[in-house]
Amino acid sequence: MTAANKQQIDDWNGAVGERWLTYNDWLDRRTEAYGRAALAAAAAQPGETVLDIGCGAGATAFELARAVGAGGSVVGVDVSEPLLGRARERAAALGLAVEFRLADASRPLFEPARFDLLFSRFGVMFFDDPVAAFAELRKTLKPGGRLAFACWQAPERNDWYRWPLRAIAAEIDLPSVDPRAPGPFALAEPERIEQVLGAAGFGAIELSAFQAPFYLGEGEDPDAAAADAYDQVLRVGPVARLLAAQDEAVRARAEARLRGALRELARERGIAMMGATWTVTARAV
Repeated sequence: MTAANKQQIDDWNGAVGERWLTYNDWLDRRTEAYGRAALAAAAAQPGETVLDIGCGAGATAFELARAVGAGGSVVGVDVSEPLLGRARERAAALGLAVEFRLADASRPLFEPARFDLLFSRFGVMFFDDPVAAFAELRKTLKPGGRLAFACWQAPERNDWYRWPLRAIAAEIDLPSVDPRAPGPFALAEPERIEQVLGAAGFGAIELSAFQAPFYLGEGEDPDAAAADAYDQVLRVGPVARLLAAQDEAVRARAEARLRGALRELARERGIAMMGATWTVTARAV
C-alpha cells in the first residue's frame, strides 16, 4: 500500500469519514443530480450484477438495486467503515438486499467476469494508481461489460469549491495542489480520463458534460441560507482544513470575510453555486 493510499484510507476511517457521516444527508442532496445523470448513462437493467465503487452510505447502491430488481444483485464497496455502517442500516430499513464490503476497490477483490456494470458517483478519483486500479476493476467485468461514473470537472468550473477558497484568500495563502493527485479533481481533464481508461483496457470511452446548481446553503430567507452555507463550508471541504491550521486571529478574520461574502450571495431560495461534472461511460475490451 502506498503512503497516499494509506492516507486516504486513514482519513475516511477517521475525522473525514466521521464528518461525511454526520452530514451525509446534506451531501447526498447536493450531489443527487450529478449521480442521477451518471445512473441514467449506466442504464442498469433487470437481472444485472453491479459493483458500486466508493458507495459511501449507499444512496446510489439503493438506486441500482431498484433498477436490477430481485433477479439482479448489487455490491457496494468503500474504504470507510463509518459510512458502510450507515449504508447497512439504511439497506435494512429499506428492505433492499445490497451487499456492502469494507475494501479498497483498487486492489484485487472479486473474481473475474463477475459484473455486468461498474458504477461510481465520485468514488474513482482517489486511486493512488488509477491505471492499475481501473485495470483491476476491468477484470471483474464480463466480456463487453460497462463502466459508468461521475467525476468533477476542473475546480474553476465548480464554484461550490473555488468560491469559498477565494473568499478567504486575502487572509490565508492558499497552497498549490497537484491537480492529478488523488482527490476530487484528479480526473478533471478529459484527455487524462481517456488515457487512464484506455491504458486500463477500456474502449468506447465517452464523456458527457453535465452541469447543475449546487446549493451551498438553503433557508427560509437569505440570512438563514447564508448561515447554513457558512456552517457547511466550515464543516466539510478544503476551507475547513485550511482554517483549522491557522492561529486564532487569522482564523477569525478569514471566517468574517467568508460570512460576509456568503451573505452578499444569499437569495430567497438559498445560495446556488454552479457544479460541473463529467459523466463517463466505457466498455471492457
